[in-house]
Amino acid sequence: MSDKVEIGRLALRREGNWWRAFWAKSQTSMDDVVQLGQIKMSLVEGRPEVKEAFMACMKLAFDGMVEEMTGQKPTWSDPRPGPESERGGHA
Repeated sequence: MSDKVEIGRLALRREGNWWRAFWAKSQTSMDDVVQLGQIKMSLVEGRPEVKEAFMACMKLAFDGMVEEMTGQKPTWSDPRPGPESERGGHA
């Protein structure tokens, strides 16, 4: 069995009226990201079941992309906040 290799993170960000999911290849920046999906903020605000479903869908999409690229299913670490430079406003 091979050693684990960190290939990036699933980053969820609010951008204007949209909540977007990205594969961020870096742990510290949003350079060279791949957008996986988006949903209007008005559909997730105040609807935790929609928010959770979107997050689960994006995680499945991320898993599929990683498995397609590497031939291995990814493992997940506990969620953690994005870098300070990514937090705050509504880009």
